[in-house]
Amino acid sequence: MSDKETLTTAAGIPVPDNQTSLTAGERGPTLLQDHYLLEKLAHFNRERIPERVVHAKAAGAFGTFTVTQDITRYTKAKIFSEVGKQTEVLGRFSTVAGEKGSADTVRDVRGFALKFYTEEGNWDMVGNNTPVFFIRDAIKFPDFIHSQKREPHTNLRSDTMQWDFWSKVPESLHQVTILFSDRGIPKGIPYMNGYGSHTYSFINAANERFWIKFHFKTQQGIQCMMQEDADDMVGKDPDYHTRMFFEAIERGEYPKWTFYVQVMPELEAETYRWNPFDLTKVWPHADYPLIEVGVLEMNRNPANYFTDIEMAAFAPSNVVPGISFSPCKMLQARLFAYADAHRYRLGVNYERLPVNAPHATKVVNTYQRDGFMRFDNNAGAGPNYEPNSFGGPVENPAFAEPPLKISGDADRYEQKRGVDDDYIQPGNLYRLMSPDEQARLIKNIVDHLGNTPEAIQEKMVEHFTRADKDYGARVAKGLGLA
Repeated sequence: MSDKETLTTAAGIPVPDNQTSLTAGERGPTLLQDHYLLEKLAHFNRERIPERVVHAKAAGAFGTFTVTQDITRYTKAKIFSEVGKQTEVLGRFSTVAGEKGSADTVRDVRGFALKFYTEEGNWDMVGNNTPVFFIRDAIKFPDFIHSQKREPHTNLRSDTMQWDFWSKVPESLHQVTILFSDRGIPKGIPYMNGYGSHTYSFINAANERFWIKFHFKTQQGIQCMMQEDADDMVGKDPDYHTRMFFEAIERGEYPKWTFYVQVMPELEAETYRWNPFDLTKVWPHADYPLIEVGVLEMNRNPANYFTDIEMAAFAPSNVVPGISFSPCKMLQARLFAYADAHRYRLGVNYERLPVNAPHATKVVNTYQRDGFMRFDNNAGAGPNYEPNSFGGPVENPAFAEPPLKISGDADRYEQKRGVDDDYIQPGNLYRLMSPDEQARLIKNIVDHLGNTPEAIQEKMVEHFTRADKDYGARVAKGLGLA
């Protein structure tokens, strides 16, 4: 007998032969009773769960978050309750548009998703490496993503589709300017910032609400790849970012980010220059300075990518007492869409998977029962309805949020405050760039936009010009337009 462990089926039945199928005679057909062969093939056919529609390609790791400054005057969330407190974190860092096998060094927005395993349950900060986004209303999101994916007839990515959409949606200009700047291709995951992007809210012990922006600033410094180097790396190592992130952690070179917040008192939102819930806008730091909160460190690679990263499910709806939402239209829709996508991709019990389950003991007390892949005791003999007379969990009014003031008629409103709102911040960003950065931005845009019909080029030049006359003129010159 071998001293190695015996191979078994998933039911624990020993496998006598893992190399030959059961057949009717030496040359006969395979028998249907070879249940191990059938199990092996059936499981193989199902080894790939549906990939994410967006953010399919990613690297991930575990780490810690350590509080360095007291912000308890703004929030009662226990994760921030004392300086020096540490919380375990899971991070997933992704490209947006490409499929799971796509290259890392493409020009794309990057996802920056964090799951904090707090004592009050999981807080998911599901953001990007940019402080704004292409659109501010989720009703446009499926169309936007379709424009970034593949044409129905050629099955190819299309510059025309992308620029056609952007030309029709001028609110995208701010994000487009960032995307085609140097920051459009990070040198690696440790060298990019992360942002909550949306406006969120803090609620303190006095039940006061503050509007919040989340910022994770890289301690490694912002470093970017030039387009030529990124294109070259696609052919050499399409998994470059994934590889360097994993290997850095293996060497003990743990990437770190400093976590900051911007804080706006609740009533100031009514009179602020920008709509503070518009995802295409930033809050200038001169108006709302960054306030340090703590340090994020990624310091442990996954033991198994599938169980730790691929099955990880992040949802903006996962907040803890003291952290909450805002009227941002994109955020409001994401509160539904992310959890719904996970229920489709992983099953209705996805939050019971170890990587998604909260680490706090006795924190999960629900009346959810049954469904595919329910792999615990399904709450045993406990009641599955509420109210009940048998000691089941009940609501606790102590965790209620203060009322949010709402006024106005139900209608479909454009979420901006001025005719030129969509052009001012992109123009400001362009003027902040150095001459070299401006030149690379123009070249990147021209190289990409130049592949589209002239009518789309002219429409985009109009948008660039409204943001800054020099910006528009230089793009037009590069495209050979009058």
